[in-house]
Amino acid sequence: MNTTPLIDVLLVLIIMIIITIPILTHSLKVPLPTGPGGKAIEAVNTVSIDRQDRLYWNGEVLGRQELLNQLASSANHPDDVLIHFEPDPDASYDASARTIALIKDSGIETFAFVGNHKYREFESGD
Repeated sequence: MNTTPLIDVLLVLIIMIIITIPILTHSLKVPLPTGPGGKAIEAVNTVSIDRQDRLYWNGEVLGRQELLNQLASSANHPDDVLIHFEPDPDASYDASARTIALIKDSGIETFAFVGNHKYREFESGD
């Protein structure tokens, strides 16, 4: 009996299985809170970004992980907590977009942009 066709079919099947099995080379980093927030939670809290892309919670400097912990604590607060977001006009778009995503992913339901009225008038580039 000639086994060459059988071996060819098996090799093709092995190659197809290897191709269809996903290789775990991609990873998705999901930021998770690591503990309770250390700052006071008020009824209205402001998250702001300055021109050096530093994050602030009600005027106090925080790191990204500390902000995530604070936001998670605010989302689990028994009272409704409103989060105002006020980036500096010279803050990077990337830092602002990441902070908005962080606020959204933390479970905050009441969120508002503030300070937009300051930028109604544009200066000419002369």
